[in-house]
Parts: sequence; structure tokens; C-alpha cells
Amino acid sequence: MQSEAVPGPLHAAIIMDGNGRWATQRGLPRLAGHHRGVESIRRTAEACPDLGIGTLTLYAFSADNWQRPAEEVGGLMRLLRSYLRNETQRLARTGTRLSVVGRRDRLPDGIPEAIAAAEAATAAGTRLHLRICVDYSARDAIIAAAQRLQGEDPTRESFGKLVAGPMHGSPVDVDLLIRTGGERRLSDFMLWEAAYAELHFTERMWPEFGPEDLAEAVAEFGRRERRFGGLKAPAVPAAA
Repeated sequence: MQSEAVPGPLHAAIIMDGNGRWATQRGLPRLAGHHRGVESIRRTAEACPDLGIGTLTLYAFSADNWQRPAEEVGGLMRLLRSYLRNETQRLARTGTRLSVVGRRDRLPDGIPEAIAAAEAATAAGTRLHLRICVDYSARDAIIAAAQRLQGEDPTRESFGKLVAGPMHGSPVDVDLLIRTGGERRLSDFMLWEAAYAELHFTERMWPEFGPEDLAEAVAEFGRRERRFGGLKAPAVPAAA
């Protein structure tokens, strides 16, 4: 389905919320919702290029999520390992470049190496850049950037590169930020990059989210007027 109103490529970022609640409402363990959420990642990513989205950033595991019960954290790490093992070839085949954003030093043994291998295997992808945030905190990224200043007088551009970090290249401003699950907060996600993002909140739980929901969000984005703090130029009257 092609969005005619919005030129691409856009950077869409999604807070994938509601996995656990979706499962609980159905009498299932919370991890069942996370497993179902992987299917939503696949179908949402596949829909992006036809909707004019060139970069998709997904919030998978925050730095604060380590506080969750050990059983759930362990299950999420196993799910990440499984995703990297099972999806890398498909991503490469569909022209999708995968990057993982966030700390890697606290991840279980073997996962940082699996991430690096998946990134290398998909590095040539140009159809979509899929960025998955794991052990990620926007506040921590900004603090780390400030610590690397070393007496410099930064511009927004140069500081943004520091926020992105040495492993993730140039910063990519977020155009459209979506949160599923009915909550209406940013939860320490892309605070620098989303300074002028258009926000879209939906009651749809992440395991139920799909191409139609993404298309609706992009269509709403296309109806908004983005001024970036300025004013729209007045219309020039037609000559008599």
C-alpha cells in the first residue's frame, strides 16, 4: 500500500508497548505476548518501504527493563538471540539493513557477537534500515555524549553525532514516533532525535499492530503541518 500524501524516506520510531498486557488479557504468560510481538516486527518492517519509510527504529528493551523479573528478562534475551539467528538471512534477502542501538556490555554472552554478525550480514541493505534499541536509554546516551565533549563548544549537529555514538553513525531525526498500547509517554526513547517528531498514540496492543495501523499513522502524519518552530509562509495572492 503506497502513501501518496507523504514523500519518503521517513524515519519512523515505535515504542512497542502492550505485549505483556495482550498476553495477560488472554490468560497467557507475558512471554507469549513478546513472542507474538516478533511477528508484528516482521509484518510492520515489510510494510515500511511501500509507505515511504526508509528507517524504522523499534524500542525493544530499555535500560530500565533490567528491573523486571529475572524470568521475563531471561526470556526476552532468549527471544533476541532467536530473532538474530532466524531473521538475519530474511533481512539480507529483502534488502533490510539491521542495526542494534544501545549498550552491549551488559548483554548475555554470545549476544553481542550475534548482533555484530547480523549487522555485518545485512550491511548492504538499502531498502530499509531497521534499528532495534536494546539496553537503550536516551538520557544515558545524552550523558555519554556530554562526557565525550572534552571542552568542545558543540553545535546541534556535532552533539547529535555524539548522542548517536561511535557505533551508530550520523544521527537520524525522527519524523514520526508511534506508541502502541494506549500509553502516552516517551519512556526515555529518542529524546534528542525526536525533538520535532510528530507523535501518534494508538490503543492497539503491539501484538495486534500491523501494516494497516502503520499506514493510518503515516496518513495522519501527512495531514500535519510541520513548521519546526517557524511560521508557514503566507500565500502569495494571484496576479489580477
